[in-house]
Amino acid sequence: MAHKNLSSAKGPSQRQLRVGELIRRILSEVLSRGDVHDPDLNRIYITVGEVQMSADLRVATVHVMPLGGKDVEVAIALLAKHQGELRHHVSKGMVIKHVPELRFRRDITFDQLDETRRLLSDERVQRDVAARDDTPDSDA
Repeated sequence: MAHKNLSSAKGPSQRQLRVGELIRRILSEVLSRGDVHDPDLNRIYITVGEVQMSADLRVATVHVMPLGGKDVEVAIALLAKHQGELRHHVSKGMVIKHVPELRFRRDITFDQLDETRRLLSDERVQRDVAARDDTPDSDA
């Protein structure tokens, strides 16, 4: 019987996670050292938050955020402009059959963290948490 791949129901494989993390580290080092031949890009401090790999490892979605969250679109445009050079650095830093295409996206992790903090500080949530703490456990 054929094995069905239900990758949409599962998360990323260990290989996808390992390759993504390795690419994230390489790109972080390259950008922090200013190895890209563009003074405009080297002036921007960019955080590489996460790299998500496609199932076939041919596309890497790189989530980036400039320091302070300013000029995100400019940073993404500069990174996209130098995708070839960045891929070259990635290929030198790892052994992989095909160096993935790099797609740069805005990292929304910090926005999600702020929203979570805002929700947790809401008085209704605080009231519910306090009420839950006051009720004795029925399991005990």
